[in-house]
Amino acid sequence: MKSVKLMLVLLLGVFLFTACAQLQNGESQTSASPVLDRIQQRGELIVGTMGGMPPLNMTTKDGDIIGLEPDIARMMAEAMQVKLKFVTKPFSELLPALESGQLDMVISGMTITPKRNLKVAFAGPYFISGKAFLTKTKNIAMAKDPREINRAGIKLVALKDSTSQSFAEQMIDKATVVTTGTYDEAVDMVLQDKVDAMIADYPICVVSIYRYPDAGLLSIVTTLTYEPLGIAIPANDPLLLNWIQNTLNGLQGSGMLDQLKKKWFARGSWLEQLK
Repeated sequence: MKSVKLMLVLLLGVFLFTACAQLQNGESQTSASPVLDRIQQRGELIVGTMGGMPPLNMTTKDGDIIGLEPDIARMMAEAMQVKLKFVTKPFSELLPALESGQLDMVISGMTITPKRNLKVAFAGPYFISGKAFLTKTKNIAMAKDPREINRAGIKLVALKDSTSQSFAEQMIDKATVVTTGTYDEAVDMVLQDKVDAMIADYPICVVSIYRYPDAGLLSIVTTLTYEPLGIAIPANDPLLLNWIQNTLNGLQGSGMLDQLKKKWFARGSWLEQLK
């Protein structure tokens, strides 16, 4: 049954991609889908990711990119009948690389926000997340309202240019907020007691607890915000946006998206593959 569902989703993707290609080869001299054009001409889909946001995206010891989002990207590349190439960059550099044409799309735990949506288009959401604290302090871990810890003397760390940084600076403005380029650096600051807590998407916090079971790390299920994660693409390609959204709808409707979430969130066997 699983293979049948996957085949149906891929066939839908191929149909949509072929339809887009036929539209591009019509009478109009101006392409309706410049990004789809270059993907077809190149024979390769280039996807930007941070490669360090487990279990959404992560890098193995062998340098492979795995996780929920890479699986989605692979299915899209298969549906397009092209090769797949991942380009890893710091989170703050992903959208600039997309806007400059270095990437065809970004799938990297990126929250759909009005500010980002002014510059790029988003398909999705394919996952709903929210902010949470990773800490060794029980009262911080149990905080359901940022005002509970909004005081001088509290030091937080967040990923640079992330919604976590913006949330902390706006809602916990009395605390000190420092930033890092990677989650590994941020988690290390918590482990070494250089900060009171890391603020990040809840999956990142949970996986950090799995990775360091003896470090006394805490987090909570109740998240502080609503974070819809989407696939970012250039703003000048509505046809590609339509294709990706329909492909995501197909994955959701067939149950494949739920199966992928269970694969990466319900089991931690992939932890042994990480650096």
